[in-house]
Amino acid sequence: MADAHAALPHSGALKEQFDDLEQQHEASALGMWVFLATEVMFFGGLFAAYTIFRNLYYPGFVAGSHLLEVPFGATNTAVLICSSLTMAMAVRSAQTGKRRALIVYLLCTMALGLAFLGIKFHFEWYHDYLDGIVPGVHFAPSPELLAHWAQLHVAPPHVEMFMYFYFVMTGVHALHMIVGVGILSVLVIMAYQGKFGPDRFNTVEMSGLYWHFVDIIWIFLFPLLYLLGGRFR
Repeated sequence: MADAHAALPHSGALKEQFDDLEQQHEASALGMWVFLATEVMFFGGLFAAYTIFRNLYYPGFVAGSHLLEVPFGATNTAVLICSSLTMAMAVRSAQTGKRRALIVYLLCTMALGLAFLGIKFHFEWYHDYLDGIVPGVHFAPSPELLAHWAQLHVAPPHVEMFMYFYFVMTGVHALHMIVGVGILSVLVIMAYQGKFGPDRFNTVEMSGLYWHFVDIIWIFLFPLLYLLGGRFR
């Protein structure tokens, strides 16, 4: 029986350790969801620590949140929502064997991811550095800002603690975005080589799950960091 099974023809998209494409797809999905579960636990620890310290030093965290630029955060949220759409279209294009559309949607997703990183690094982090609100040796708020905090009875170290959380959480998220853009770069090359089709789209679909996960993390980060204390009131 083993010899007979070995003699059965396999699709070029089917790895030898699987019986059929459906089993291979389910194994890939299970592996990706297990990986994403570990990512949820990682980010969950950051969210839990943030929640604890926010409750301990709420006025300082509110003051720190008011230092962030909501328009940039909202723009990045819209950018990532659009990137989730283009990634979903890329997966659909791979499933239907539309190579050109697949490449276009992957490139659009990459462009949106790079736009997100550009806004984060240049328009936010760089200006935070110039304003002296980067935690650590570069935490040097202006006298006007310190006077404003004094009127609110806010301790500068508590604001600095918020900025630590802000840079760590958004920094880890940005690192995941960079990894995602790298994955998409490889997918574009593979798509150009014609390695995806109706029976070969697992890699694109699993990469899409990762990309959507990173987008969802930002959906939680935006209100937690940027909208603390009722920014629009």
